Order: sequence, then C-alpha cells, then structure tokens
Amino acid sequence: MSKQGLLLVNLGSPKSTSVADVKTYLNQFLMDPYVIDLPWPIRRLLVSLILSKRPPESAQAYASIWWPEGSPLVVISQRLCDKVRELWSHGPVELGMRYAEPSIEKALLALVEQGAKSIVLAPLYPHFADSTTTTAIEETQRIIAKHSLNIKLKILPAFYADQPYLDALLSTTQPSLAQDFDHLLLSFHGLPERHLRKLDPTKSHCLSGPDCCKTAPQEVLDTCYRAQCIRSAELFAEQAGLKPAQWSVSFQSRLGRAKWIEPYTETHLDELAQQGVKRLLVMSPAFVADCVETLEELAIRGREQFIAAGGESLELVPCLNDEPVWAQALVQLCEAL
Repeated sequence: MSKQGLLLVNLGSPKSTSVADVKTYLNQFLMDPYVIDLPWPIRRLLVSLILSKRPPESAQAYASIWWPEGSPLVVISQRLCDKVRELWSHGPVELGMRYAEPSIEKALLALVEQGAKSIVLAPLYPHFADSTTTTAIEETQRIIAKHSLNIKLKILPAFYADQPYLDALLSTTQPSLAQDFDHLLLSFHGLPERHLRKLDPTKSHCLSGPDCCKTAPQEVLDTCYRAQCIRSAELFAEQAGLKPAQWSVSFQSRLGRAKWIEPYTETHLDELAQQGVKRLLVMSPAFVADCVETLEELAIRGREQFIAAGGESLELVPCLNDEPVWAQALVQLCEAL
C-alpha cells in the first residue's frame, strides 16, 4: 500500500528578531505578487520604501513576543505537526512555511524521501485568499515541477464552515466564554478590497453595499475572503449561543494606503470602548496559531488602545494552536478528501 504524506503549510516567520533577519523575511513576503499584486517594478519600488522604515519597528514587535524556543508561530506549528503525525496513519507528516524556514521545498523532499507517493497539502488557513492559500499551492506545485516529483497532490480547501473546525473553535474558546465579559470581538486579518473584487465572479458583489457578504451566493462565497470570515463568525456565534449584541467582526493588520476591508479593528476597539464595553474578549479565527498579529498587535497594542479609550480589560482568546481537539479536527478534514 502506497504511503500518503501530509504537508502542513503556514505563513512563516523571521529567523530571529534581528533587524537584518526581519528585513530579509519581509522582503520575501512582500515581494510575493499574491501579497502585493502590482507589476514588478512598482512592487519593487514600494517594497523598497517599506523596507527603508519598517524592519526596526517590526523587529521590536517580534522581540516583544519571541519565545526562548523561537518564533511562536513556528514553534506552535511544529508542535501541531508532531501531534498530527501521531494521528495520521497513512504516511509521513511534515511542516513547511511559505516564507523562510522550514521551507516547503525541504518538507516536500522529506515526504518523498520517506516514501510518500501522494501528498495531501493542507494550507493552514480556514478562509481562502490568494495571498495565503493560492501562493502556498503554487509554491508547492513549483517545487514538484522543479524536482520532477512523481506524486499525486490533493489540496485541502478552505474549511471556514466545516464542522470539525467550528467544533475545535468552540471547544478551545469555551474557558474564555465561561468568564464574565461584555463583548466578543472576532478580529480577522484584513485584505485590500481590490483582492476581493479581482476574484468576484459576478463583478458586482463587492459593489452592493456593506452587508453584501451576509447574503453572498455560493459562487461568490467560494472565493470571497470577507464573506467567508463573516460566515464562519456567524456560525461560531450561533453555535456558541451568543446573542447578536454580544459579538462583532473586524479586520486588522492594514498595510499601506490602499482601501482595505472594513471595519478596521483599530477603529472598532475605540468604538466598543465608547459604547460602554468594559471587559472585551478578542479572538482571531483566521489564524490557527498565535503569532505576532495576535500576541503583539492585539494582546499588547490592542489592549493598550482599548484601555486608553475607556475599556477596563482586553483578554486575548488563544488560537487553536496545538490543542489535541484541533489536531484531531485537522486530520478529520484531510482524511475526508
């Protein structure tokens, strides 16, 4: 019986918190045409401008959340990989990062060396976006072609509405939801609006008003990141027994001057405080592993902002990370392909 390997892919992280390593990482990340979808000369100029100022600030952010073992994102993803390996009975399991190390190339070659004849590619992104899912798939296919690997590839699609993912979210957030809180904010990573419009098959969905994603037809939902985020938030809130007034959605991590999907987390934090919310819970369902966007942007800067605006406490709900229920759910999703 041939072995079926499992390749887990996440975004990646700088090698260290040094400005030089952060600059190297940001250059690789931002020069990806799926991340900044502009012609190469314009992209190169824009990224060079960003790299002239941003690395020291980003290095400081990483340093504030860095673990003794290394990057939280990489450490957590490796721990998840180890737990999934114990559950995946079909063949070897490896972890690859789209940017930096451990690379997708090394992970793929390790799977082949261990006898994998087919591979399930699992991009660890619940919601589809070109800047996460598509670039991970294309990089994997590029490596397969580069080394002329004779393997069959299956790809785990976006799982934002799949019950195993939702069950894992419900299980891991239950301790936080059991506490006294005034409001739950589901903060998703943001995207430029043009990324959504480019993939809209109807060419009109994103122009039909702020609530268009709540009624998106399936053909739009298949590729609309914002609609998928809202759908998973609605399903989670419903299954968690939350009333509409108890929760809301926002989008974080804006970069540059382009119009990004709204509402912005940084704006919404102030609004919630001004509305009288004192005890705020924040979770990030778009991330399956805690990282600089959750541990620093939300738990440090977000908390400081919310309290300065009149709130009393902001508690970050941990991501799925390497919880056993998430490892089991991930295996279940991959085995269903």
